[in-house]
Amino acid sequence: MKTSVLAALAALAASAAPLSAETVAVTADRLLDVETGRYVSNPVVVIVDGKVSSVTSGGAVPEGAERIDLAGHTLLPGLIDMHVHLSGRPEYGGYSGLQFTDRFWTAIAVSNARTMLEIGFTTIRNVGDSDYNVAGVDQAIEEGWIIGPRIVNANYALGATGGHCDETFLPPSFEAKSPAVGDSPEELRKRVREQRKYGAEVIKACATGGVFSRNTAPGIQQLSLEELTAIADEAHFWGLKAAAHAHGAPGIKAAIRAGFDTIEHASYADDEAIRLAKERGTFFSMDIFNTEYTLSQGAANGVLEENLAKERALSQAQRDNFRRAHRAGVKMVFASDAAVMPHELVGGQFRVMVEYGMTPLEAIQAATINAAEALGQEGEVGVVKPGAWGDLIAVDGDPLADVGELADVDAVIKGGKRVD
Repeated sequence: MKTSVLAALAALAASAAPLSAETVAVTADRLLDVETGRYVSNPVVVIVDGKVSSVTSGGAVPEGAERIDLAGHTLLPGLIDMHVHLSGRPEYGGYSGLQFTDRFWTAIAVSNARTMLEIGFTTIRNVGDSDYNVAGVDQAIEEGWIIGPRIVNANYALGATGGHCDETFLPPSFEAKSPAVGDSPEELRKRVREQRKYGAEVIKACATGGVFSRNTAPGIQQLSLEELTAIADEAHFWGLKAAAHAHGAPGIKAAIRAGFDTIEHASYADDEAIRLAKERGTFFSMDIFNTEYTLSQGAANGVLEENLAKERALSQAQRDNFRRAHRAGVKMVFASDAAVMPHELVGGQFRVMVEYGMTPLEAIQAATINAAEALGQEGEVGVVKPGAWGDLIAVDGDPLADVGELADVDAVIKGGKRVD
């Protein structure tokens, strides 16, 4: 009986008329081609079932298509932030976050995901999380239960016992330890497999100390070349990219030599590190905007003086080395470290990237085609052309004349659907 019912249902489905494709046409005054830096006037971007079907100048809107008319605006591809922490907020620094239950941070991640999408970041890379909060948020977005960007998620960041990516704030009686720490190449290979098992799409490792941990110095290397090589090799074996948190020059160079795809922060990159990155095509992912927020609001938010002192010591060096790396031709991607500062302020970093040496187009490319390349998603995100996701943003000015326009996005479209 059960078999016959299933067969009948299958026959009914096969005989049903196919559903018509969902077609959307987006029109505006102009579209920035981020690959060439030229504007397309009077663009008509046709999106079918979430993917761009055609891009024309002054073309006809297909009959029956839903039209999103953004007259008076400039269109760009949806933006990409390569260094985000969705399940955190800067308002809860130091020990203040311990007042909440674990699932509080899941709710925070839901809110931050929507915020990142609303300010124009249709794709983000989440590089470090606890309790697999963001893995669940990512699944809920994909299933349509909540609103947010496309997420490339790392789950827990790998590191050494007692290092930046371990639990460093609690006394021994708590026996607090990150489940992703390891102290040998083989242990860390296993950690890679565990994070991939639970949905990681990129592997992050902490090659050096950091600003917001205790008893770690940002400039000091914390994983050996052998350990870093094992992590990168294992990630690549499984078809994943590898990102290295690395402030100090020794850790940066070890991570580049180990084969990591991106270097996060790169604050104290020296001449050799910059040369190695350029030679090997390693991307620098440098968060050069958040320091003003941290130093002005951190103490009130509970950030410890130990951590504020580390931020004061490295912030200008990082900005100066951003300029040097860019001038030398290192490939750069947009990276905010959102959660160190409020997610809603992320777009303000474009202005600082231009202040420290980029042209407006280069800053935009860092958040579009460069980021897509670093993700291994060229042609899928970060561009508006056939085959790419129908992800667009609109601003009312000229972002090539004033990149600050990207801090005030007027409309966001993800997969052909306008975000309210």
